[in-house]
Parts: sequence; C-alpha cells; structure tokens
Amino acid sequence: MRPTTRQPTTPGSAQKSPFNKENHEAPSDKKRKIGRDIFGVRVMSEPRIRVRQAFATVNARQETGSMVGTHPSGTPTGSVPGGCESAPKAMTKEDVEALLNIKMKGRNKYDFKGKCEQMMEYIKKLRVCVQWFQELEASYVLQNNQLQNQLLHERRDRKNSEDLLTSKQDDLQMSLCELRTKCTTLEDNFSKMKAEKEALLLAQVRDTAALKGAEKERVHLLEEMNNVRNEYKSSSQQVASLQDINKRLQEYNASLQVYNSKLQSDAAAAADTISRTQKEKSTVMENLSNLRGHSAALQEQLDQAKASLQDSERQKKGLIDEVDRLGARLHHVMDERDQQAALVETLATENAQYKECTGKSAAELQLLSSKATALEESYSCQREQIKSLRQRLEVANQKLQISEKSVLEHICERAEHTLKMEDLQNRLAEAELHVREGQLLRRKLHNTIQELKGNVRVFCRVRPLLPEDEDSSVTESPVVQYPTSTELLGCGIELIQAQGQKHTFTFDKVFGPEVSQEDIFVEISQLIQSALDGYKVCIFAYGQTGSGKTYTMLGNPDVPDQKGVIPSSVEQIFNSSQELTSQGWTFRMQASMLEIYNEMIRDLLVSSRNDSANLPKQYNVKHDHNGNTVVSDLTLVNVTSWKEVSSLLCRAAQSRAVGKTAINEQSSRSHCVFTLRISGFNESTEEQVHGVLNLIDLAGSERLSRSGSTGDRLKETQAINKSLASLGDVILAISNREQHIPYRNSKLTYLLQPCLGGDSKTLMFVNISPDSKSVNESLCSLRFAAKVNACEIGVPRRHTHTQIADSPLSYS
Repeated sequence: MRPTTRQPTTPGSAQKSPFNKENHEAPSDKKRKIGRDIFGVRVMSEPRIRVRQAFATVNARQETGSMVGTHPSGTPTGSVPGGCESAPKAMTKEDVEALLNIKMKGRNKYDFKGKCEQMMEYIKKLRVCVQWFQELEASYVLQNNQLQNQLLHERRDRKNSEDLLTSKQDDLQMSLCELRTKCTTLEDNFSKMKAEKEALLLAQVRDTAALKGAEKERVHLLEEMNNVRNEYKSSSQQVASLQDINKRLQEYNASLQVYNSKLQSDAAAAADTISRTQKEKSTVMENLSNLRGHSAALQEQLDQAKASLQDSERQKKGLIDEVDRLGARLHHVMDERDQQAALVETLATENAQYKECTGKSAAELQLLSSKATALEESYSCQREQIKSLRQRLEVANQKLQISEKSVLEHICERAEHTLKMEDLQNRLAEAELHVREGQLLRRKLHNTIQELKGNVRVFCRVRPLLPEDEDSSVTESPVVQYPTSTELLGCGIELIQAQGQKHTFTFDKVFGPEVSQEDIFVEISQLIQSALDGYKVCIFAYGQTGSGKTYTMLGNPDVPDQKGVIPSSVEQIFNSSQELTSQGWTFRMQASMLEIYNEMIRDLLVSSRNDSANLPKQYNVKHDHNGNTVVSDLTLVNVTSWKEVSSLLCRAAQSRAVGKTAINEQSSRSHCVFTLRISGFNESTEEQVHGVLNLIDLAGSERLSRSGSTGDRLKETQAINKSLASLGDVILAISNREQHIPYRNSKLTYLLQPCLGGDSKTLMFVNISPDSKSVNESLCSLRFAAKVNACEIGVPRRHTHTQIADSPLSYS
C-alpha cells in the first residue's frame, strides 16, 4: 500500500493548494498516467509534469510579488499556522527542481528495500516542501486580508473624497452655468454689435456708392446741362435766323400785297378779265389751303400749277405769235396807207395839173373824189382795226403779266411749301432719331434694371397663321389680342379661350406675327454683345411643337431677311470682334453643338456619326467652382468666320433628330444646344475676357391626344415632356427660394444649371400659336413664361482678369 500522510489545511487551502482533488481534475489528455509496481501498489508513472507546473506558478508569483513581506532568506515574516514548533526550511526554485528530478536508484534491479527507503525520504522532503508552500499560502492569505481591509478603508476614503468632489463639482457646474449664461449674453451682445457694425459698414458702403453715383449723376447732369445750353444757344441762333427770314418773308409778302393791290386796281378796267383772274385766284387759294392741310393734295396741286403754268406759257407763246402777226399786218396796213396817201397826193397834184392844164370834166373830178373818199374810208377802217389790234395786244400783254405773276406766286408758294416740307421732314427725322435714341436708352436701362434684379428676361413671339390654321379660324374670333393701353403697349398679350375667359400676361417684349427676324434681333443685339465683354449669355426658345421655335433660333441662314438668332448672333460677334482689332483686341472662338435625345447627350459635330451610333459615347456634364460647364469628349471646333459656323450648322442640322407627327411635319425630337466660347486678349491693357454664348432650341411640348405619337415617337415625346417638366420643377423651386434645386433630375436642367442659377444673362423666347386649337397649350406656355420672368437668378458677373505673364496672348 502507498503510504499516505494527512496534510494540514489552512483557510483557503482547499481552493489554493495545487494538490486538491479539484485541482487534480485536469483534462483527459493531461491526467497522470496511473500504473502499478511489482508489489501491486499504485504509483504515478510521471508525477513531475503537474507538480512542476504548480511550482513554476508559485515561483513566478514569488518573483513578481516582491511586495509581500518576507525575510531575506525567503521565509515569510508572519507566524506559522498549525502550531508547528519549527519553521520549515525555505526552499528555492533550484531546490524544488532538484527534488522533482530525483530518481530512485537501487543497488541492483531487485533492491526494492533501498528504493522504498529512498521513496520514504523523498516523501518526507515532499511533505516539507508542501508544508512550506502551505505556510507561504497562509501568509499570502493573511496579506490578502490585510490588503482587503486596506482596500475597504481606501474605498471608504475614496467615497468620501468623491462625495466632496461631487459637491465641489456641482458648485463648479453651477458657477460654470452662470458663466456660460454670462458668456452667451456677452456673445449675443457681441453678435448684435457685430451685426450693427456690419450694417453700419454696409450703410457706409451704400452711402459711399450712392455719393459716388450722385457725383457721377451730377457730372452727367452738368454735361447734359452744358449740352442743353449749347443746344439752346444753337437753337436760339436758329430761331433768330428764322425770325430774320420770317421778317424778310413778311416784308416780301407786304410788297407782294401792295403789288397785288396795284394789280387789282389795274384789273378793275376789264371786268371779264378780273372775274376770270379772281376765279383762278380763288381756285388757287383753295388749292393752296388744301395743299397746306394735306401733303398729298399739295403735290397734286403743284402738278396742276405746273400744268397751268405750261398752259399759260403756251398761251403766252400764242399771244406773242399773234402780236407778231398783228404787228406784221399793222406794218403792212401802214405801208398800204402810206401808199394810198402818196397816191392821193399824186392824184391831187395831177388833179391840179389837170385843172390847170387840161381842165378835165367834172365827171372825172367826181370819180376822183369818190376814189379819194373810198380811200379815206378804207384808211379810217384800217385805223380802227389797228386800234382794235393794239387793244387786243394790250389785253394779251396784261394776261401775260397776270400769268407771269401767278406763275411767280406759284413758284414762291411752291418754294415756301418745299421749305416747310423740308422743315417738317427734318423735324420728323429728328423726332425719329430721338425716338430711336430713347428706345436704345430705354432698352439699355431696362437691361441694366433686369441685370440688377437678376431676373430672367422673357420675350413672347406669336407666329403667323398657317393656311390650315386660317381654314379653321375663318368664322372664329381671334384667340390672341394685344392691349393698346400705354403701360401694356408692346409688352402685353391677351389670350381668349372659347368660353370668353380672358388671360392677360405682361413680358419684357411681345412680338406679333408681322415682326420680322431682323426686328427681333435688334432687341437682343445688346445682350449678344455682352458675350464679347466677358459675360455668360444664354438664350433659349420654349413652346409647344409647331410654334416657331426652330425658325426663331435658326431660321433660314442662306436668306438675309430670314436669319434666326443663332446666325445673326454669330455674325454680329465676328463683325464686332473685327472692329475691336483696331483697339488692340484679339479674339479666339470655339464652337460646339450637341443635342439631348431621350435623356442622352449626342455630339452633332462628331465626324463618324455611324460609329457613334453603333457604339454610343457616354458624355458627362461637369461644373467647376467658377460656374463653367464642361461636357467630356465633346467636339470643339476653332472658328474664325461666319462661313465656318454656317457649315457647322448645316452639318448639325443633318445630324439632328427630326420626326413627323400629326401636328408638325418636321418636329424637333431633341433639345439642341449651340455654344460659342469666346476668349479675348488686349495687348495694350493686358486684359483677358472669357465669355460664353449658349443658344438653345428646346424640343416642343406636345399632347399625345393631338400628336398621335406611337413607337419611337412615343418614347421621344415622353422623354421631352419629362425633361420639360423637370425644367418647370427647377423654375418653381427657384421662384419659391427653396434650398434644394432639383437640377439633377434631367440632363437638360443639369446642363442649364449655370444659366438658371449662376451669374449668367438669360433670356427666354416663349413661342405660341394663334390657332384656336392650341389655346390650352399656349396658355400653359404663357403661364410657364410668367414664372420664368419672376425668377431671380443672381446678378451677372463679368469674367475678366489682367495678365501678368510676359506672353502676349494666352487663353484659359
């Protein structure tokens, strides 16, 4: 039997001792292997594995736990439990390892007695070791209790200190709250004072700007006053000269009146002539009064005066010829009279000679006397004829003088009327010039006001009635009317529904069907010019399908009178850039053109369209922090003349998506965007400008009930209406000043983001149809245009900077 000794137990040894039963319950792979010796006694085949682990743990605790109170020799300083008389010898780690490594040796193989004695000695040593460990464990338990008590005491002190610190913390929290309230009040006061300071600074800036503006206005008014004074002086000089001329004309008129009175006194002798002249004069005066009242009648009366002058000249020529004939006849009669007188004298002499010489008979004398009396009678008759001819000649001379006077009067009156007509024409030209200058000034001031407001300008254009529209509108009243009041003239439009309900809208400008393409471009020419000055300009056309958007934006570029906004704008840009070359400006321009078809961006200037159709490119729209829009992989073409842009437009028109619907034979099925990027550099001032001109032809909105679209046309209609609805949502959000603007809901709105919410000058053409069938679509378009006109997108900003580098020309 294996000898067993009962080990003394100490408090806690049941749990701490490595030789407990519980501690012997190790895992199955680590349990001691139990065997029997030759005497049938159970022995441990490998007792060192577990014991070494326990002693190694104890030794480790001894090495690390130097805080425990031990004697320098290794024994604990406390009392020995269990009432042992002598303390066991202290053992080191080397002693324990040597004890565990002892092997039982006998003199021979069968020396079991020696082995048993060695075993007994080995067990005694193990007991001493175990006892020493138990005592060490008891000292550790005692120290643990002391430490527990000390820990409780420390915890009690710590709790008291924590209560004290908590009370102090509460006091500090209260003081901190008071300080925070004071700090918030001070911060509020500081923020108020800062806001007041900023308000005062802003007021100072505004006052300074107002003073500068007032000073500029004063200088401008002084210049205008000087100009007015100069004009007044020139006008006073003109008035003085006109008064002098008027005085001379009055004197001349008085002399003419005196001369007329003389003529009337001279004309009193001949009643018939006077009555005729008075009738002619009355007719002439009536004609003159009619001429003064009506310029057209004046020309006719002048023609009549010319005809009467020609008649009087013909009469004068006839009278002169008749006077010449009468003079010749008078000379002939006088010659005959002289001959008759000479004949009478010769007969008298002959009679005397006969009486003296021959004494002829009384019958011959009577015959001679009868001849003489006949000759005297013929002489008296001829004398009366000469008197009558002289009277007729005087009457003809009087008529000639009267006709000459009337001709002179007609010429003078014609000259007066000509002067008056020239004066009226000059006044009319000056008035038209003032009107044009006033319209130009009004347009500039209106543009400035709109720019300062930041509103989107809206122009409304009504297309003419087409033949099919006229057939349906013959018996119906006009749908579109234009107010004639002063405040709505040229900027108001009225839409009348079938029920008689009238809707009135007001825009920046309203163009009727009679307005030409050139007149429309005149209104936007100043806005186009802003692109050369370094601004971003955007013009887009909105309306239902078939309302004339493409005609407004493109028109017919080959016909000068039918050029749309895009050709006219590009042509003006190039002409203005050529004029600015004399001032040291050099410009570089790049053109691009794209379309948004079924929410996909397509490049209209790409060279291989077939390849792009088979493998469509993905174009991405990006906006930088400066508000510039970039479309990736988009074709940019450097252009230097209008002809190059015209060829690009023709190429893009061939590539654009166009389809036929029940409303429009050539309906645009995509949104077309033409962009002209302008970069300018001035060598003298080293100033650079960067402008962008965006001209957009939107696809027309349409109703499926009218268009009858199916298949691909149906998909196109849905995509168009969706993008236009997204545009309406963006406009509504901008009008309501919402924080989130849904630009990303559509490619169109995301592309137009800088134009609708940035620093761009934006103008919208709303095109409507006067057809009675399109009243509802026109009403929707006008309401949308009114919302757009009320949007404030911000003040436009000029993109310019001064170049400091040495290079004479550089472009971003």
